Amino acid sequence: MPRKSTSTGGASKRKPPAPKRRQPLPVAESPERRVRASPSSSVARRPAREHSPTKRKHRFRPGSRALLEIRKYQKSTDLLLRKLPFSRLVRYASTNGMGSIWVRELTSHLTVHPLNWQSVALLALQEATEAFLVKLFEDSNLCTIHGKRVTLFPRDMQLARRIRGIEHF
Repeated sequence: MPRKSTSTGGASKRKPPAPKRRQPLPVAESPERRVRASPSSSVARRPAREHSPTKRKHRFRPGSRALLEIRKYQKSTDLLLRKLPFSRLVRYASTNGMGSIWVRELTSHLTVHPLNWQSVALLALQEATEAFLVKLFEDSNLCTIHGKRVTLFPRDMQLARRIRGIEHF
């Protein structure tokens, strides 16, 4: 025997609508929010982090910072060696080296009088020294590249000095 179909338009298959949420009471009127002394409230909480943990600090790839530094120093014209230590070194070398003036005193003793240096003379000497060192490093780097390496070794500097004809120093 065939069954009679009672069609209600498919309403019986649907889920009943979800109950609407009640609006929460304001904080002052809420009975659940009572102030009570608990051990967790007396302990100071850590402040939230200033930045989100997903945002990381910017990092350069290895070698790119070195290239930026090379470009910076190639563009600049300022002195790289500090003036005071260089001045002390020059004065020490001139006092203890050949540049000293030996003066015979009245008591027939030889005394050393250090040379007086003008500041522009020291600056000129420092400019020349730095130019010499930069050129030496350039030649040493060429020796390194010729040796199919990227690390500068002392033997590269020795070879550059030997090719230039600088034997003592």
